[in-house]
Amino acid sequence: MSYFTELAHQYIDGEWKSGSGSWDIIDFNPYDGEKLASVTVATVDEVDQAYRAAERAQRDWAATNPYARRLVFERALRIIQDREQEITEAIIAELGGTRLKAAFELHLAQEFLREAIQLALRPEGRILPSPVDGKENRVYRLPVGVVGVISPFNFPFLLSIKSVAPALALGNAVVLKPHQNTPVVGGGLVAKVFEEAGLPAGVLNVVITDIAEIGDALIEHPVPKVISFTGSDKVGRHVASVCAANFKHAVLELGGNSALIVLDDADLDYAVDAAVFSRFVHQGQVCMAANRVLVDRRVEREFTEKFVAKVRTLKVGDPADPETHIGPLINSSQAEAISTLVEQTVEAGATALVRGTTEGNLVAPTVLTGLAADAPVLSQEIFGPVALVVPFDGEDEAVRIANDTPYGLSGAVHTGDVERGVRLAQRIETGMIHINDSTVHDEPIVAFGGEKRSGLGRLNGESMVEAFTTQKWISIQHGRSGFPF
Repeated sequence: MSYFTELAHQYIDGEWKSGSGSWDIIDFNPYDGEKLASVTVATVDEVDQAYRAAERAQRDWAATNPYARRLVFERALRIIQDREQEITEAIIAELGGTRLKAAFELHLAQEFLREAIQLALRPEGRILPSPVDGKENRVYRLPVGVVGVISPFNFPFLLSIKSVAPALALGNAVVLKPHQNTPVVGGGLVAKVFEEAGLPAGVLNVVITDIAEIGDALIEHPVPKVISFTGSDKVGRHVASVCAANFKHAVLELGGNSALIVLDDADLDYAVDAAVFSRFVHQGQVCMAANRVLVDRRVEREFTEKFVAKVRTLKVGDPADPETHIGPLINSSQAEAISTLVEQTVEAGATALVRGTTEGNLVAPTVLTGLAADAPVLSQEIFGPVALVVPFDGEDEAVRIANDTPYGLSGAVHTGDVERGVRLAQRIETGMIHINDSTVHDEPIVAFGGEKRSGLGRLNGESMVEAFTTQKWISIQHGRSGFPF
C-alpha cells in the first residue's frame, strides 16, 4: 500500500528519511499477512540527531505565544476529521482493529487534541508571600524541554497523541518511538498530521527502531527530561530504573488485571453487556480490559448463562467487515501465547464454558471458570480474548479477590445501589473504577493511571501539566536584606 510506504520512514528535524541500521522492521497486516512496508531501523546516531533537533527547536517553540501554538492543534484536529476514513483503514490494516475499535480510537484521539488546544493556555504561575520583608516570590510553570514518548501497539494513534499533543501544547519538543508492530499508525501518521498542521521542523521527531539496535539510548540520552512510556510492566520497570539512574522523570502507564464485579442486586442483562465489551473489545488487547469477571454466587448461574450466550454471538474474522467483533491479535507470538495459556489453565483443572479455536492470528473467545484460588492466570494480565468468571460470597470476598493481583489499573462494580457500589469501589486497590459501566474508559480531563505495577504518575487534564512542565522559583528583593556577615 503506497500510503504505508510513504509514512514508513524516520522523521527527523522535519525531514522524512531512511534509517541507517543494518536491518529492517517489516510491517505486516496481522489478519492476512500482507506486507505493508519495511522500515530500516534508526541507529543510536539517529536517535541523537532526533533529540538534538528537538533540543534546538524547543527554545523557539516554547517562546511562541501559546495562542499561536494552539492553532497547530486546531489544524491537526481538522486534518484528522477530514481523513477519518483513511486513518480508519490504516488502523484496520496495521493493527487488525475492527471498524468499531477504529471509530473508538479516532473519537478519543480527537477529544485529546481538543484538550491540547486548552492545555496551551493552562499553565499558571503563582506569587507567594515571604517571611522576609520586601521580598516577592514568583513560581513560574515552564516546559521541561524535551520529552521522549514510547507508545504501544494496541491503540497506537491515540496513545501517541495522548502524550505527544499535551507535551507539545505545553511548549516542549518531542521524540516519539512507536511500537515496531505499528510504526505507521503510531508514528509516521502522527508526524504527518502535525507536519501538515504547521508544527515547526524539529519540534516533533519520530524514530522507528528497536532495543536490539539502540539499547537504552532513547531513555539514557541526556536531552530528554521526561520519558512517557505506555506498555508492559516488565519493560516499564526497566524504563523506570534507567530513568532514575539518569535523573529523569518517568510517567508510566502499564498493564492491568481489572476486575468487573457483579453484585447480587445488579441488572444482569446490562452487566453482561458491559462485561462482554470490557473483556473482548479489540480482542482483549486493552490494558483496562476486564480479565476477571467476579459474580456473586447468588446470581452466578443466571449471569454466566447469559454471559456465555452473548460471547457465542461474537463474530470472529476480517476486521474490515463491519460485522466483525473479534479481529486478529497483533502477531503470531501473541496468538500462540494466548492459546498456550488457555491450554495450560484447562489442564490445571479449569472448565471451559466456551473454548475458542486459533487460526493464524485469529483467536476466538474463551470463557473459563472453576479456577483454583491460586491459579496463576488469576493474577496476571491476559492480552487476548479470554474471560475468567469467578464466583464470590459477599462483598468482603469480592474485595479480597479483586485485590489479589500485583496490578491496579481499572475496574467496575455493577449494582442496583449506586452508593453501595461506591463504598465497594473505595476498597479496591486501583487507580480507576467505574460504577455500572465497563472497565474501559479514558477521558481527557480526568486523571488516568494505575496503582501497584500498573504504573507511576497520572495523565490527562491537570495531570498533563504536572507531567510535562516544571516549576521555577524566582525571588525578588524589593528592599534590602540583612546579612549576618
